[in-house]
Amino acid sequence: MKGKGLIGAGVLLLLLGATAPIGAGQQDQNQQQDKGKQQQDQNKEQQQHAQQQRQDQNKGQQQKAQQQQQNQNKQQHAQQQPNRPSQQVQHVQQSQQRQVWQEHRAQNWQSEHRTWQQRGGYNGYRIPDSRFHSYFGPDHGFRIHRYPLEIYGGHPRFQYGGFWFGFMDPWPENWSNDWYDNDDVYIVYSGDGYYLYNHSYPGDRIAIMVYLN
Repeated sequence: MKGKGLIGAGVLLLLLGATAPIGAGQQDQNQQQDKGKQQQDQNKEQQQHAQQQRQDQNKGQQQKAQQQQQNQNKQQHAQQQPNRPSQQVQHVQQSQQRQVWQEHRAQNWQSEHRTWQQRGGYNGYRIPDSRFHSYFGPDHGFRIHRYPLEIYGGHPRFQYGGFWFGFMDPWPENWSNDWYDNDDVYIVYSGDGYYLYNHSYPGDRIAIMVYLN
């Protein structure tokens, strides 16, 4: 009987020994699976973070590009606007035109006038080409006295073709006293700016500034 008891105890110990490694192995496997899942979660989180950073970076670059474009548009728009003097506008009545023009006659036009190139370039409004070819150029002469006249920035300016044109220099002293009444004039753009020409004196040109209003 004692021998049978010893044998039974030995068998029980063998069974316990056999099951112990199985339980430990299962636990290790579970731990490895947990570690693998944690690693996957961590990698996924890193990928999402990197993707969010790229999106934020792209968004920032787009906003910067849009801001730069807006600044360029503002600069272009500002360049298209004439440099308007600070003086107030003085409207000239028809009966006053002769006096105004005589006050702005040159004493020595050769020394009193400058081209746009000599002025550093034209910085006023540019008339669209389609509009310019329809109303301006040598084939579109007109007489100034038929159009509104005013003093702006100390110089006379007149309205024609939907724009205002301001004289930058006095008119030549060799022109007739009533040229604004009887002479046909026209406006050209000759590469460096706008000029007013007189058909009766084709060798002279007066620098003019274009205004929208």
